[in-house]
Amino acid sequence: MSNQPVYPMELGPNTVEQMEARVIGRRRECELVVAALLSGRHLLLEGPPGTGKSTMLRAIADTTGIEMDFVEGNAELTPARLIGHFDPAQVLEQGYRPDIWIDGPLARALRGGHLLYVEEINRVPEETLNLLVTVMSEQELTVPRLGRIKAEPGFRLVAAMNPYDSIGTARISGAIYDRICRLAVGYQDADHEIAITRAQTGTEAPERLVEGAVLAVRALRDHPEVRIGPSVRGAIDLVKMAESLSVIRSRPATDLEVGLDAALTALSGRLQLHDSAAVTAEEVVEQVWLRIMSAPETAPNGEPGDGSGNGEGGGAQEGKASSRKAAIRISTTSS
Repeated sequence: MSNQPVYPMELGPNTVEQMEARVIGRRRECELVVAALLSGRHLLLEGPPGTGKSTMLRAIADTTGIEMDFVEGNAELTPARLIGHFDPAQVLEQGYRPDIWIDGPLARALRGGHLLYVEEINRVPEETLNLLVTVMSEQELTVPRLGRIKAEPGFRLVAAMNPYDSIGTARISGAIYDRICRLAVGYQDADHEIAITRAQTGTEAPERLVEGAVLAVRALRDHPEVRIGPSVRGAIDLVKMAESLSVIRSRPATDLEVGLDAALTALSGRLQLHDSAAVTAEEVVEQVWLRIMSAPETAPNGEPGDGSGNGEGGGAQEGKASSRKAAIRISTTSS
């Protein structure tokens, strides 16, 4: 692969500005995604669900007009489904002719100079991944009985994966990592997650409910019994559930029981507990929700304690600081 940009793309500083208006709290990541694509690199976005990976790519496609072919990675994604195939009925009548070939998403992206977005690439069978290695290396694909398909200007492979999900996944080979740039995408800080939840639920949702939902989601991620916690989507669903339930019960959305039932429904299914956990997901959600929403006092560090005692690095400390600000706002509202 050449050290120069393989193909020019209509990307630049304005693209980042337009993306930032749609992707909250992702300025750095937007800059890196645009830089990778502009320099002709393929890209792997690695992070848990709900961190804006797909949103960033859709923002690029929408703001630049670049088309994106979407592929869902799973065990059924064979090379034929990814590349394309000859029409079987026409083959019987006419033989293998180029005009009866049906493009799959990879062939379509190559011919059109599109972005090929492969979601959950660590679920894709090894045989299919080997095909992608060839495409990334050669910028072209040779199909038996059809011939060579060259990548048109603008073609890039962008893949995404959740490194924490071990069910139905496989390790990505070194051959893939050697041909692709990797961007780790973590959770946004509390203030940004509050802004995302507010944007998705509307301005009418009570501030205390929105901030409490985000704090609960963040506390669940750090809970000692939880292996994998919910994304900001859990906070969004919690707020929407609470608002609807408040209408049904003719009680405020900030009512403790209304919020608790909404939290149990929205969050319990999103938790993956440790195998050694002695509690249920419902018990963990109830414990966290009641602690955050019913006790105005905060711990000495300004944040309700969860008893986890987990050490945190610099990025996590920034997130904790934002969580403490939100916790103080809830405490003030409760007083």
